[in-house]
Amino acid sequence: MTFSAWVAIAAVIGTIYGLIKRYETRLVLLLAGLVMCILSMDPMEAFLQFDKSMTNKALIISICSSMGFAACVTMTKCDLHLVSLLTKPLNKLGVLLLPCCMLVTGVASLAIGSLAGLCAAIGPTLVALMIRAGFRPAIAAAAIISSTLPNYWSPGSTDNILVAQIANIAVMDQINYISGKILLLFVFCVIALTAICFLFGDYKKNGTFQEAGAADAGELNRPLPELPAHPNILKAFAPLLPVVLLFVISLWFPQIKMSVATAMLIGFIYVIFVTRSNPAELVKKFFDGMGSGYGNIIGLIIAAGVFAAGLRSCGVVTGFIDYLKDSSEIAKIGGSFGPYILGVMTGSGNAAAFAFCESVVPHAADFGMKIQDLGFLTCLSATLGRVSSPLAAGVILIAGIAGTSPIEVIKRSALVSLGAIVFTIFLM
Repeated sequence: MTFSAWVAIAAVIGTIYGLIKRYETRLVLLLAGLVMCILSMDPMEAFLQFDKSMTNKALIISICSSMGFAACVTMTKCDLHLVSLLTKPLNKLGVLLLPCCMLVTGVASLAIGSLAGLCAAIGPTLVALMIRAGFRPAIAAAAIISSTLPNYWSPGSTDNILVAQIANIAVMDQINYISGKILLLFVFCVIALTAICFLFGDYKKNGTFQEAGAADAGELNRPLPELPAHPNILKAFAPLLPVVLLFVISLWFPQIKMSVATAMLIGFIYVIFVTRSNPAELVKKFFDGMGSGYGNIIGLIIAAGVFAAGLRSCGVVTGFIDYLKDSSEIAKIGGSFGPYILGVMTGSGNAAAFAFCESVVPHAADFGMKIQDLGFLTCLSATLGRVSSPLAAGVILIAGIAGTSPIEVIKRSALVSLGAIVFTIFLM
């Protein structure tokens, strides 16, 4: 192997080690990418990629506006009203409670994109409900983290925004393109986890399980929110309004060109009127959320871009593409299990997805695939890798809420995730 190849291998190993040790993700990716570019005698490639990524208009507008709206929804507790409204009809369903809780979590994931945030908001209610109904704590926790795929129907999903930008299409076009696949995959996850519940003997009618092995308490220091006893329907609708707007307009009024940012702004105005909150405070929160979105999400995309630039400078991307282009089936396997394994090892779905999207997805045509398909497969696999990792913050949090071990949770969620990846490959 060449010197550049050895440099790339060392950098990738160092990157994985750094992410596993929970060092700052952006620092790890930036440093690894810069080192690879320097040792490949092409340092300017890293800086040029940094400039390109930090001024990406399509990503910045969509992601920052979505994060601003999400911050306002959280501040006004509209998301908790939605969760409370969804969970009220779930008592006395018996074994059907498991798929119903997964359905409720899926709907809630449209409004709450963060896995840890979703677990904090919905976990205490649904997990306690399932445990009291006779489900083992581990399967109750797995039901929550295995139900997040409907988030791909959200125009605020960073994965959708990134893939749409690479494919040079509108975000809603990407969502409409994958919507059928998401529905089938979600149904698959519900059926698969229900089957695993029976296989593991995780349901006991009129009884409860005693389970030891609590999660890392460090993730449980955050205060868990209390759901309102009497949810307000108008407030509950607020987190879903931008999603509904964009779907309705794209399907029935395509002549109206509405951007993600416009839908989020309309949702923001709706929140002001419905909650009767101080407009000045909400505007401040909206822009603070936009800044947080740029610093955290866009910052991660920038860092992943620099890392990908380093891999290109070392010739790794070219070699990987040459290897995959012989067969679309090999490309599907490489584009799915690569991000999945990285997501499992690091506990970060975004880091894995963004790195692969930046380096491999733009070359989808070389593998006989569409960018929309390979991008979706890559992001989905990284997401499923995150919920199969005992290192993921959301997994640790939900395991702690359930009073069980993260390992017990991922014994169940990982089986669902691997099955979903294989199912997705056959769908492509």
